Order: sequence, then C-alpha cells, then structure tokens
Amino acid sequence: MAEVPAPLRALTKRPERAALFLDYDGTLAPIVDDPTAARPLPGVRQVLDRLAARLGLVAVVSGRPVSFLLDVLGQQPTVHLAGLYGMEERLAGGQVRGAEGVEAWRPVVAAVSARLLAEAPPGIEVEEKGLTVTLHWRANPAEAGWAERVGARAFADEGLVAQPGRLALELRPPLAIDKGTVIRRLASGHEAVGCFGDDLGDLPAFAALGDLARAGVAVARVAVVDADSPPEVAAAADLVVAGPTGALELLRLLAGDP
Repeated sequence: MAEVPAPLRALTKRPERAALFLDYDGTLAPIVDDPTAARPLPGVRQVLDRLAARLGLVAVVSGRPVSFLLDVLGQQPTVHLAGLYGMEERLAGGQVRGAEGVEAWRPVVAAVSARLLAEAPPGIEVEEKGLTVTLHWRANPAEAGWAERVGARAFADEGLVAQPGRLALELRPPLAIDKGTVIRRLASGHEAVGCFGDDLGDLPAFAALGDLARAGVAVARVAVVDADSPPEVAAAADLVVAGPTGALELLRLLAGDP
C-alpha cells in the first residue's frame, strides 16, 4: 500500500484533531464545458464519508451554491458545506444560513444576471447562483474580452467585484468573505489542517493555511492541477497532484483505504 505523502502525514497522527478543506470543481469533480453537468468522480461520496468518520472536520468549500453541493454530494450531515466562497453554509441541523450582509445584495445580483442573460454572446454560459453570477467562456474563448468588460461595468455600476477563475469570471458582492475567511474560522482549535484546491479562488485558502503554519499548526496545501491550471496555485502549494483523479487517490490514502 502506498504511503501518505509527507506534507499530509500530520493529519493522520491525531486525526480527531485534524481538519480537511476541499474545493469541488477541478478537485472532486473534473472541469467540464457545461458547469451544471460537473459531477464528482465515482467514489468521492464514499471517501468523504470515511474521512468525516476519521477526521475532526471535513468541509467542502466551493464557489457553488450549497443547494448544488447537496445535489451532487448527497445529504451527508458529517461533511460541512460552505458555498459561494463562504457566503452561505449548511448548518448541522440541515438549514442553510447566509453570511451577514449578503441578502441585501440578492436583488442586485438578480438584476445583473438578467442583463447578462439578455446580452451574452453565443458560447458564453451565464451561471446564476443567487448571490453571485459566473460567466464561463470555455466554449468560446474569443469572448474573454467581453466578459472582462462586463465585469468592469458591474463594478462601476452596481458595486460588484470580479473573481477570476479558469476561463470564467464571477461577479459577487464586495464583502470580506472568501475561502480564507471560512478556513480561518473553521480550522480554529485543530492541530493539523489540509486544503485541496485548483484555481485562483483557492489562493486565499492557501494563504490562510500559511497564517496557521506561522501560528504552529501543521498544514498541507495540495494543488490539483491540469493543463489549464493557473501556475500561481502550484507555486503556493506544498504538494501537487494531477487532476481530480490524483486528488481522489490522496484522499483514499488519508481515509486509510487498502
């Protein structure tokens, strides 16, 4: 049986005192042209269950809404779900709670989403998420400039901010909420913390682990990369694996699978 790589071994020493944070798209699920069709690799749900039984905390922290994560990952009450980069979370009782201040932005995002749906050129996918909206141009890379101009206009007119992604741009409320703020809060009290991510939105999460490391916490930042991955993600990582398949192999090792 293969050994757990050195950067992740601290999570196995006292697993009940360890926390693991996982991205969804590009980490648990392959990147696909149609974002609504992104599904986790076979075996992901099962390994999340085993990890949640073993570790002190397992959380999926994603730019997707919690409702989407529940649909694709199932109603696993032992796995913490933070959606929209932490703007909403599924609580232990099953209810979904929005972060303070986000609801005031819902009508603004709805108006911008409606405008984008009416104006988007062919090949631009407008993904409405309620509190955020994402433009995808994987099917038409030539329209990247249009998406960037839209992002600048949304900032100037409505006050939304633009979060770049992999052939995508997300427009979101200008609130101090990101994967890093989620991790800083949920990782409190843990002795070892791991984080898997693949995109620019995961850099705040990796930065949060850097802060934890300076405070004496054992950390492991895992970059899940493919040919389209931003180089900054691998540069900020302690360990690099090839795509969701490589991530799943690591998660199985952490779960103690034979």
